[in-house]
Amino acid sequence: MTSLEQPAATIAAPQLPADGATGFHLLAKPSGSTCNIDCTYCFFLSKESLYPNDNSRMSEATLEAYIRQLLESHRSPTVTVAWQGGEPTLMRLQFFERAVELVEQYKRPGQTVEHTFQTNGILLDDAWCEFFKKHNFLIGLSVDGPREIHDAYRVDRRAQGTFDRVMNGWRLLRSHGVEFNILCTVNAANEHHGRTVYKFFRDELGAKWVQFIPIVERASEATLEIANQGWSDRPGRKRLLYTQSGNLVTERSVGGEQYGKFLVEVFEEWVRHDIANMYVQLFDVTLEAFFGRHLLCIHAPTCGDGPTLEYNGDLYSCDHFVEPGFLLGNIHETHMATMVASPTQRKFGNDKRDTLTAQCQGCKVRHLCNGGCPKDRFSVSRDGEAGHNYLCAGLELFFMHTGPTFTKMAQLLQQNRAPAELMASLAADDARRDPYQPCPCGSGKKFRFCHGPKAPASPFSGVNAVPVPATKSETVSTPIELRSSADRD
Repeated sequence: MTSLEQPAATIAAPQLPADGATGFHLLAKPSGSTCNIDCTYCFFLSKESLYPNDNSRMSEATLEAYIRQLLESHRSPTVTVAWQGGEPTLMRLQFFERAVELVEQYKRPGQTVEHTFQTNGILLDDAWCEFFKKHNFLIGLSVDGPREIHDAYRVDRRAQGTFDRVMNGWRLLRSHGVEFNILCTVNAANEHHGRTVYKFFRDELGAKWVQFIPIVERASEATLEIANQGWSDRPGRKRLLYTQSGNLVTERSVGGEQYGKFLVEVFEEWVRHDIANMYVQLFDVTLEAFFGRHLLCIHAPTCGDGPTLEYNGDLYSCDHFVEPGFLLGNIHETHMATMVASPTQRKFGNDKRDTLTAQCQGCKVRHLCNGGCPKDRFSVSRDGEAGHNYLCAGLELFFMHTGPTFTKMAQLLQQNRAPAELMASLAADDARRDPYQPCPCGSGKKFRFCHGPKAPASPFSGVNAVPVPATKSETVSTPIELRSSADRD
């Protein structure tokens, strides 16, 4: 594959079907897979091999085509311009200043545009943060937990940890009052430390929005040894192109059941203290699902409304399927609205619903989970059927454990009452609870020393947070009102 030349003429917008989707959430990768660090689990680094002769930088022509077509493709009043990587700050600030200019040029009357930006934070400085604040960007900052956890896999090209440099970026965001979210991957290094990781984000980083993404790196018997070494291009190392194939996982991947235990551990802390003060993406979308609204593609019945745009205009079905078999076309040849509405893309999305295993179809929490993300469906069901979700045991554990609580929260909302009222009743229940009985989270530990008053302190070193006065952007609203970056690992 190679980049296309600049188009000779602007491609006209197609007539949007009346019964089609009003919009979609596209992730644009202006620097492709290029990054300034070398996270061991980042399989996207391998996508560089798809474009071996290119410099992986989005041109002015592609930028303009992207912004124009994105705004033309939406009937919904709000459009999100989402930047990801690789590392998008490698494009330099002037590129994004031009992007904002193009948004203002092409947006229609009545159309609102929100800007999101996922970064590792290392290249941030005052100029970047002033720009983000001026244009109301929502920043996703990638952090996996305290230093010892974060530095396990989020390293630079010298295999040195990046925590301190990321924390410098965090301090800059805070000092400029930039709205930020935390994107945390759940992996083999932090899978047993859910509450510790969550409390670090809440208490030390002052985060109000957290997204947990499971690391599931697929491999086969033939590729596992190489995959365990990481995905970057190194001298003397065979380079693999990561594809969604193979029924094994790397040693960095989170355990299927352990993922659910991690989420439950976080949930039991959140539900006691933070319902109104902290937004955890999965918890919020689960509550929405009790009202029949599926806001996250991973747990919606179908998908296909989350395509990804490469730096040269190539459009892929999904961020997790940037590989030759899922290339829809190029925006210099075909309008993105046409590709997103194409039979190929609709089939991609509907296959999520149409390929469920029998176990999944009969599951009590199917209405909440819907089989999870197709990228993780490489395991075997209890009946021996292929195509089952690797994370099933953990997802089932989480949804079964939290279901009664979310039911109560939904009932409160139906009564026009705040779900946060649950915290008072839980506090009363805990006060009556035998502190030496097993904790309700299912850890097997005594309540007193788990989610009770004597919960152990973090075994990891922290960060000395610089006190920053609260800004308007940090004012907490109810979880459903907070903006979502919908970022992926």
